[in-house]
Amino acid sequence: MSGHSKFANIKHKKEKNDAKKGKIFTIIGREIVMAVKAGGPDPNNNGKLRDVIAKAKANNMPNDTIERGIKKAAGADSADSYEKAVYEGYGPNGVAIIVETLTDNKNRTASNVRSIFGKRGGAMGETGSVSFNFERIGYIEYPQAVADADKMFEEALEAGANEVVSEEDIHAIETLPDDLSAVTDALEKKFGTPSASRLDWKPTVKTPITDLETAKKFLEFIDALEEDEDVQHVYHNAEISDDIMAQLEAE
Repeated sequence: MSGHSKFANIKHKKEKNDAKKGKIFTIIGREIVMAVKAGGPDPNNNGKLRDVIAKAKANNMPNDTIERGIKKAAGADSADSYEKAVYEGYGPNGVAIIVETLTDNKNRTASNVRSIFGKRGGAMGETGSVSFNFERIGYIEYPQAVADADKMFEEALEAGANEVVSEEDIHAIETLPDDLSAVTDALEKKFGTPSASRLDWKPTVKTPITDLETAKKFLEFIDALEEDEDVQHVYHNAEISDDIMAQLEAE
């Protein structure tokens, strides 16, 4: 599940399998294409490409795969082209959902996303139908091992961040959207390239889920969206109670 539990999303923790890793590599490969076409193949002169390469390495994408993707995108005969599309709607229990996609065929992607909503108890909406439940934020993520919580908190606030939450595996840093680039640059000087630096959606209104069966249905819905090869990020405003989360983790 995209994002971070304290800011935007409840994480449904499960072991990553090969299919999930393959999906991540597919999305990153598309992001490489977009970055190269927008700013060229040299990461020293293309900040977006540099960020995507950092994301690729954070997800253990092999260097030769990254290099092949850059060369292919930079080739004169490269026909690969992708564009972003955002879909909004409601999931089980009326949870607000925002789906960000990266696709070479918007008709296919829209059809797939609509089908998942329809088959799993959700309903697609028009643009703006649920995004009023969220605010746009900058999000930066570092592995927990780069610094202790106090050090990351101190440096991030000094760099201009709004909030820092250190969890078991990561440091999650929130900024204003316009401050994302400056805060990222400042933290890179201290801790190196982050594993994520992007604009996110943070819910301002939460929708509670308080029973086990609804929680299972909702998480299966999110999994189905995330498994689609065109889906880049999924954001929602569900708030699953601690008791239900404990039951889910015990199963």
